[in-house]
Amino acid sequence: MFQGEDAAHLLCCVAVEHLDASGQATKRQVIRKAAVTLGRNEFQEIVLRVHNGKAPQSFTFREMQLFTRFARDGKSTIKLLPGNIQVLISDCPPDRLHVFLKTLSIKYQAWKAKKPMGDRAKMLAGLPRTFETISPLQKKDVQQANELRGKVNAPPPAKGLAERTSNKTTGQRVKRRQPDSSECSPVKALHPAKKPSFSLPLGRKLSKEQAQILDAVLSGKNIFFTGSAGTGKSYMLKRIVGSLPPKSTYATASTGVAACHIGGTTLHNFAGIGSGSAPLEQCLELARRPGVLQHWTSCRHLVIDEISMVEAQFFDKLEAIARSIRRSSEPFGGMQLIVCGDFLQLPPVTRGKGKPSFCFQARSWRKCIQLNMELTEVRRQTDKSFISLLQEIRLGRVTEEVTSELMKTAYNCIERDGILATRLCTHKDDVELTNENKLQQLPGVIHTFEAVDSDPQLVKTIDAQSPVAQVLQLKVGAQVMLTKNLDVQRGLVNGARGVVVSFEPGNKGLPCVRFLCGVTAVMKPERWVFKANGGLYLSRQQLPLKLAWAISIHKSQGMTLDCVEISLARVFECGQAYVALSRAMSPEGLRVMDFDPHVVRADPDVLLFYKRLRKERLLRQGSMDEFVSREEQENERL
Repeated sequence: MFQGEDAAHLLCCVAVEHLDASGQATKRQVIRKAAVTLGRNEFQEIVLRVHNGKAPQSFTFREMQLFTRFARDGKSTIKLLPGNIQVLISDCPPDRLHVFLKTLSIKYQAWKAKKPMGDRAKMLAGLPRTFETISPLQKKDVQQANELRGKVNAPPPAKGLAERTSNKTTGQRVKRRQPDSSECSPVKALHPAKKPSFSLPLGRKLSKEQAQILDAVLSGKNIFFTGSAGTGKSYMLKRIVGSLPPKSTYATASTGVAACHIGGTTLHNFAGIGSGSAPLEQCLELARRPGVLQHWTSCRHLVIDEISMVEAQFFDKLEAIARSIRRSSEPFGGMQLIVCGDFLQLPPVTRGKGKPSFCFQARSWRKCIQLNMELTEVRRQTDKSFISLLQEIRLGRVTEEVTSELMKTAYNCIERDGILATRLCTHKDDVELTNENKLQQLPGVIHTFEAVDSDPQLVKTIDAQSPVAQVLQLKVGAQVMLTKNLDVQRGLVNGARGVVVSFEPGNKGLPCVRFLCGVTAVMKPERWVFKANGGLYLSRQQLPLKLAWAISIHKSQGMTLDCVEISLARVFECGQAYVALSRAMSPEGLRVMDFDPHVVRADPDVLLFYKRLRKERLLRQGSMDEFVSREEQENERL
């Protein structure tokens, strides 16, 4: 993520408050563009330096309280005692803030473990004042912090016989240890209230391609990046959103499911112009409504995911609205565009209008997008021959070899431990009917779980973005799918397949699910937070499960499925067959029924667009190689 000195620096908004004994602010200074640096003074004490561009303020740590509840929104508060000063950080790129706070926490714990120098010793030392940026985290810092945390959280020593007898005689109740259950490990083990240990906050290392995309975004370029299924486009978008200031960054997507994946809202919600089919003047009036207008005026970085499903006319209309409202002749009114998607996947929904117009065919596309980049490393699948097969399908090519390989999968026995294959369907109605019928056919009592929504009046808005239903009905034997990453290392990821094996006794009656990855766990409610119009936050609390006898191809976008059955007989769109097939992790976990080579299609306009895009990339790469070669030759002469 961020290494070296980056971990000790922030550029953000800062408010410094001096508090009285009752906690009320007696003095407050707000610095809109502050440079915050973590360092050490001449006595090796931790110092926080806040610079407003003129004169820096330094705050030395003695005792500290750290408030990180809203760190995901780029906000945090550092309270310094006994001086009763608090530094409120806001509008900070969340990923950078996360690393900064972890560095501060670990370095502070290590410093507290040593004996700090007393005031008298400092006076006698006579050292000149210094300030050095704090060193990057090392493994030894993390190990030391974990050891200290282990000592603090260590359970008290076992009570001796005399102590146990004393408890008996005094009438005190001795809490008995709960027995372990090999069948169902409670989900509390997956989500401990306190994390058992620290780790180096470096995150997954970006590939060369990913690093180039992030660098281009941070340099302010308008960028479109693409890639086939499983190349990490959604992961890349999360990293980009986490690297930009939250107040001026709007993460959007063409569908609610995709928006939920990146923690954003739908593009239509952001725009506030409905379907966009109205005349431009009418759309401008809608965009100028209170709440919606704020989106257009405060946005400096607009992220759009699943761009393949956005129509060209809608894109052009958004571009014209942005220029008008922001009173700027620059493309998109001067907003930075970060656009992502794969045009060889699902096209725009036309609703009977005929052939769709893709975004790259919009009049404003070429003037808006400064750089096109492509992710080529597939991460979802590891089988190279399967990856090659999927690439052929993506381009609409079906050779005899591809047909033969896919037809072989019809005989795959992919059911295991009572977990059946999820059927991918082309139509939403088929999905609902299949799941309802299969649930009714199971013996036993139905257990109903109702979601807790932050605003029951806006259920439809929440439904559009939530990956879980408002009402979930389950029975023992119900085929289910996980809808949230709970424990990636153990295989409990979004899309993981399982079967309900029992329900806990009591009022809640939480389901116990056995997953294909081998883990059996009790599912507890999880919370999803969504952004709505006017900066409003909505939430839904529900079990992270959905029925999984069937799922629609549209709803499966972005998912990785380990046990999937596909019927392609009713495929009606270009790219639909590819989206369905590319959900599978491997050919062993895939079963294709009634395969017909004719359903595999790629739009000719899209193929031509990608051909031009690759040609531009090769020319750019050739120019870069030539430039590097010339530089090396010049250096040799020197």
